[in-house]
Amino acid sequence: MSLVVYLAAGVSALACAVLLRNRPHTAAPSPLTVSTCAAITLGAVVFVCSAPLTLSAVNDLTGIPNFGAPLTYGMLSAYSCSLLILLIHWRGGSPERIRSLVLRAVAAYGALILAIVVLFTLADAHVERLRDLDTYYANTPYMREMIVLYLLGHSAAMLAMCVVCVKWGREVTGLLRTGLWLILAGALLDVGGFQLTKYTAVVARWSGHDLDALSTTVAPPMASLGALVFSAGFVLPRLLPAAQVHWHSLDDHRRLAPLWAGVRFASTAPKPPSTWWQLPQARLRWREVSIHDALLALAPYFDDRVREQALDAALRAGHAPHGARVAAEAAMVADAARRAAGREQPQATPSTYRLYATEVSGTGGLVELAQALTRSTHAGAVREGTVNVTPG
Repeated sequence: MSLVVYLAAGVSALACAVLLRNRPHTAAPSPLTVSTCAAITLGAVVFVCSAPLTLSAVNDLTGIPNFGAPLTYGMLSAYSCSLLILLIHWRGGSPERIRSLVLRAVAAYGALILAIVVLFTLADAHVERLRDLDTYYANTPYMREMIVLYLLGHSAAMLAMCVVCVKWGREVTGLLRTGLWLILAGALLDVGGFQLTKYTAVVARWSGHDLDALSTTVAPPMASLGALVFSAGFVLPRLLPAAQVHWHSLDDHRRLAPLWAGVRFASTAPKPPSTWWQLPQARLRWREVSIHDALLALAPYFDDRVREQALDAALRAGHAPHGARVAAEAAMVADAARRAAGREQPQATPSTYRLYATEVSGTGGLVELAQALTRSTHAGAVREGTVNVTPG
């Protein structure tokens, strides 16, 4: 069981790292991001504390049997409080109202944690139980109240989370809605798979029955699964758009390869650092800057006559005006690169023409130029007989 909860803790910590990493480096974390990360982090700490290996180590370190129980229940209550604080920041409002509600939540769960500690101190719990403490001490004075209190405190927070997710899930769309439904699914797994089984096992002990397996076998993996789904709901709306950006960047980087191969000899931009560890977006930015630098170096070789002839040919072939312009620019760039590579003299009168790729922002203009260059190169190869074309 320790492995399962440690895995859940690790994934939760990874989710927190993703949320903090996926923001502008110069921007301070927003209160919503901080509260989200605090909730996920506390959830991870709860899993670490609840593992039997951790409980045994804590008990041995303190010399107090079952000292890990109030520690774990106190951390779970702090986690429940962090969920309520997260809901408060989600709802928004004036800073004064948010501060007031946060202080109330902290006061309520602070009192709950204090009560857990006091009840454990008053209880007679000298027999160490690493896996079945809730059911073993279900009828023990003060321990019984402590167990019920921590379960009620956690249930209140998770049920509030479920209500909010159901309400907001109907009002939003897209990834945010998907994230809310995942959070709801994780919360329901916690409520049904962890809390309900714990309540059932404890109440069974009160009535003289033994359903301890629900608490010791069913509850821990269901809580871990709920936490994983829960964390995915927070991370998905932040992570998926960034993943899509990097995917598109990787595609654009690949599509710019023909243009880069033709003009890279003219680029004087500093070489990028090793790219094996760089994200696709950073690699694309380096290639984009380097291509622009190469085009600037080739500008003295631009021949307007080549461009105009290619433009007329493209228009006569039925190309749209924009497509004909880009095709003509590709022909001019290819001609300039050929003459620059051959160390020919640049134009006596430099061209003042501006490429479409340098007029627009983003990578789209360069990608169009690269595609037009690829088509013109392929067409030239066919005319020269260097490419075999099989009739369809």
